[in-house]
Amino acid sequence: MSEKKLGFIINPYAGMGGAVGLKGTDGEQILKKAIELGAKPISHLRAIEMLNELSAIKEKLEILTYPFEMGADVLKKLGFNYSVIGEITRGKTTAMDTINAARKMEEMGIKLIIFFGGDGTAQDILKAVAQKVPVLGVPTGVKIHSSCFAINPKNAAQITIRFLWDELPLHEAEVMDVDEEAFREGVLSTELKGYLMVPYEPSLLQESKMATPTSIDERENQIRAARHIIHHFENDYYYILGPGSTVKTICDVLGVDKSLLGVDIIYQNKLIAKDVNEDDLLKIINNNKAKIIVSPIGRQGIVLGRGNLQISPKVLRKVGKENLIIVATHYKLSNLPKGHMVVDTRDPNLDSELRGYVRVIVDTNEIRIIKIE
Repeated sequence: MSEKKLGFIINPYAGMGGAVGLKGTDGEQILKKAIELGAKPISHLRAIEMLNELSAIKEKLEILTYPFEMGADVLKKLGFNYSVIGEITRGKTTAMDTINAARKMEEMGIKLIIFFGGDGTAQDILKAVAQKVPVLGVPTGVKIHSSCFAINPKNAAQITIRFLWDELPLHEAEVMDVDEEAFREGVLSTELKGYLMVPYEPSLLQESKMATPTSIDERENQIRAARHIIHHFENDYYYILGPGSTVKTICDVLGVDKSLLGVDIIYQNKLIAKDVNEDDLLKIINNNKAKIIVSPIGRQGIVLGRGNLQISPKVLRKVGKENLIIVATHYKLSNLPKGHMVVDTRDPNLDSELRGYVRVIVDTNEIRIIKIE
C-alpha cells in the first residue's frame, strides 16, 4: 500500500439547497426544486480550495477518484496525478455512487478517504466502509452536525498532510442523521448513526452540534439578551435574523412568529418575511439599511456557514461586517471550542475579513469580546 494513497469523493449536489433556503438537497425531488430555484453547485469550489492547499505536495500523492464531477474534473483542472475507478453518468450521480466509490477505494488499499458533502454524505461513507479505513469530511453540505468534518477546506488539507506523514492519531467521530423533512418544518430531529475513524487534530476538526439546554436559567438568559438587542433596535434598519432558539427569542419577546431553523426579516418590530432565501434577502435589502443577527452553533462555535447559507457572501458584503450582531448565552460561550468562534462562509477572502475580535451580546448590558478564527 502506498503511504500517500488517497481516495477523493465529491458529492456534487451537497450544499445546493442552502442559499435557496431548502435546508438540504437529500432526495431527487428536493434537488430538482433547488435547481429550479437557481441553486448552483458549490462542492467543486470547496474541492479546488482544498487542492490548492495540497498543490505543494501533489507530486507525492497517489489519488483514486470517481469520474467527472465526483472528482476527476477538478483533479484534472489543477494538474494532480489521479486514477479513475468506477463509472457514472455525468450529471446523474446518486448516493449509491458515493457508496460504491468508497467501497472500491477501501478494497484498493488507500490510506485515507477524503469526501466532500454534508451529514447525508457522511452516512453514505459510513454504510460503505464503517471503520475499515480512515476518512475525513470536507464541509460542503447544509446540515453538518457530525464531527467527522474539518472546519473548512484549508484545515482539511492541513489534517491530510499531517496524517499522511504520520503525525496524527485516529479517533472515532460521530455521524449524525438529521431528519431533513422535519428540519424544513422547523423541527431539529437528530440521531446518532455510528462512528467513522478520523485523523485527530481537535483544533482543525469541528465538534458535533450540541443542543441548546432547556433549563430555566438558559431561557431567562436568552430573554435578557433579546431584550437588550431590541432596546437598541433602530427604526430605519431591516433586521435579518438567523436560525436557532437564541435568535428566535428576539421574536418571542416581540410577539411575532419566527421560524426556528429559517432566516427571517423584521422591520420596526414586525415580521415582514419568513424563511427567506438568498434572493429574497438581496431584493429586500437592495436599497435599505440592514443588520444581521446570528448566534454560534452550540459547541461548534460556528457563526456563519452552517445552517444559515441563505446569509451568503453576497448578503454579508451588502450588509457589511460592521452591521453583524452576534448573540450568545453564558452557556454557549462556556462551551466554545478553544474559546473562540469560527466562520466558514464558503468565501475564503470574506472569512479572512471577518476574522478578529468582535463584540458578542451575552446578557443585559453585558458585552464580551470574543475572537473569530
